[in-house]
Amino acid sequence: METKWLEDFISLAETHSFSRSAELRHVTQPAFSRRIQSLEAWLGADLIDRTSYPTCLTEAGEVFYEQAQEMLGQIDRARALTRGKRPATHATIDFAVPHTLSLTYIPKWLTALDSGFGRLHTRLLALNVHDAVMTMVEGGCDLLLCYHHPRQPVQLDASRYDMLVLGTETLRAYARCDRSGKPEFELPGTPDTPLPFLSYTSNAYLGRMVELILTEARHPLFLEKRYETDMAEGLKMMALEGHGIVFLPDSAVVREVKQKALARADQDDPDWQVQMEIRLYRERPSTQRPGKPGVERLWNFLLRQSQEGAKAGIRKRASARSKVAPGS
Repeated sequence: METKWLEDFISLAETHSFSRSAELRHVTQPAFSRRIQSLEAWLGADLIDRTSYPTCLTEAGEVFYEQAQEMLGQIDRARALTRGKRPATHATIDFAVPHTLSLTYIPKWLTALDSGFGRLHTRLLALNVHDAVMTMVEGGCDLLLCYHHPRQPVQLDASRYDMLVLGTETLRAYARCDRSGKPEFELPGTPDTPLPFLSYTSNAYLGRMVELILTEARHPLFLEKRYETDMAEGLKMMALEGHGIVFLPDSAVVREVKQKALARADQDDPDWQVQMEIRLYRERPSTQRPGKPGVERLWNFLLRQSQEGAKAGIRKRASARSKVAPGS
């Protein structure tokens, strides 16, 4: 029996909807249904009355609902007790972070925190976006750092999770530089001579972002897929060898652009790029799951930073407006 089965069952008991609970648990509805069935098979009893609508519990389900809550509570208390035995100087904040951000954003962000907040003891889980989100949902980390775009949102329940926007990231096309510092390949290509394209796999978050660019571009792009992987770093290395054109986050190529090893290949056309938010999530503290004190202090620090930044932005815009002559 897995603890996520208990969390699935409690969610279903509270939403009375397989589809809604599957959405909240970030799994497909068939997968969610299989997990509920696995729990029933393990218990040897039907927990869900599947003849009624909306979904309701059987008598056995009503009894087990209270037991499931108590079991999860005991697990959380045991984990909190174990963590509480660690020396205070070794209190660790666990991050779940997509691979690209773990290589590009996290190192510099932690350096900035060192001077403003203080030194952190962190443990980093580098995963794909889906697995990073599931790690947060299943209680396997304290903080989730990930990309977000309205067309490919991270769907975490706002009543359960807090969110802060830490910055933005632009995804655009790059290619190896020739001897004059110009890109060897440049969008858009032509039907007769499509550009060699280094692609993300379809399950990669950045791959879905690239697909968004390609499908919504007002000016069509002509690309011929030559290579595919889910790792941005792997695609960058292929681009550095001159194998084709690739879409990469700006932060992933700062050094290569400065050294003129890679150059932008999008002709500075906003139609061929997309901007994503960099978001930080945590599970909202509760009496049952208070979270780590270090996470709370860090979150409050980042929240104050965000609020101060917003106020500074408002003052800057107001100052700019006041300098504009009336009627201009």
